[in-house]
Amino acid sequence: MEETITLNDTETTKIEIVTLQKFVILSIISFGLYAIWWMYKTWKFFKEKDNLDIMPVPRALFAIFFLNGLFDRVQEFAQSKGYKKTFSSIGCFLGVIGLNFAGKLPEPYFLISFLSFLFFLPAVEALNFGIRNSVGYEVRDTESFNARQLILLIVGSIIWILVLMGLSME
Repeated sequence: MEETITLNDTETTKIEIVTLQKFVILSIISFGLYAIWWMYKTWKFFKEKDNLDIMPVPRALFAIFFLNGLFDRVQEFAQSKGYKKTFSSIGCFLGVIGLNFAGKLPEPYFLISFLSFLFFLPAVEALNFGIRNSVGYEVRDTESFNARQLILLIVGSIIWILVLMGLSME
């Protein structure tokens, strides 16, 4: 959720970022689908920040074509704000793709594919750093989950319980 406010002739955009811990929890509970939401929000952030003529939804849904570029863009943005760490965009991209293909493995080995979110962590950390160290953004840190995230946690927990029960009954 972003909201632009004007204070003393200076525009400030309120932005809520997802912490690494929340990203991990929401990714696990959503079977990795939260990463798609993160990609959408990140592309939307860059569209608004850089006034890009892009469509964030297709870029998130067709990540196989755009994810490496997103990782590059995040890293360049963070480094322009003083971020000292680096990560391999192509390595993270290949890690995500490789683990997603692991979803084709037989039971229960297909569950390893849900670890693909791990390859997003360097980009999540870099993006958060970049936003925190940018002028014009007021970062809201929330300790608790918002209503949509709570619904995701509840529904995801139920689905995880059903999946694990199904795996144990065979």
